[in-house]
Amino acid sequence: MHEEELSMVIDMATEQMQKAIKHLELELSHVRAGRASIVILDGVRIDYYGALTPLNQVANLSTPDARTIAIQPWDKKMLSEIEKAILAANLGLTPMNNGDIIRLNFPPLTEERRRDLVKQVKHMGETTKISIRNFRKDGNEEIKKLQKDGLAEDMAKDGEDRIQKLTDKFIAEVDKHLGVKEAEIMTV
Repeated sequence: MHEEELSMVIDMATEQMQKAIKHLELELSHVRAGRASIVILDGVRIDYYGALTPLNQVANLSTPDARTIAIQPWDKKMLSEIEKAILAANLGLTPMNNGDIIRLNFPPLTEERRRDLVKQVKHMGETTKISIRNFRKDGNEEIKKLQKDGLAEDMAKDGEDRIQKLTDKFIAEVDKHLGVKEAEIMTV
């Protein structure tokens, strides 16, 4: 019985740590690294006939080159709404509307801006690591409760070791993601 509960505690810790990594991946995808990426527009919602609708459901989004996003609405009446939504999203980009299409130009990042972005990314990574360590702590506390309820000491120790190995694995994964994003940001 206790083995089953121990297994559930470890599975729960694993699941929570995986969610922390997924969240980090999502956060990192929204950090602009010099190249135009339509992912940056994921949070933009348009007032489409009274319903807040994601931009990619009212327009065709493309990146004709490394520094430009082109937004071609399916309904030209939506051009001004799209423009307003992009400005309201506070992305630091100015939409250029030529009557058919909206273009977003990404200026090259300065060295100082690149360093700021790297700091921001490192902060995201540190926050994720803290979450992972908290999940380790929660898992270990659950194991201690199980031990008080009769779980054998060697099984409790084994469970704590497994949770520590999970923690080390996920922290290494965070470092890997940060290294990739940092290299992406610093590449001119």
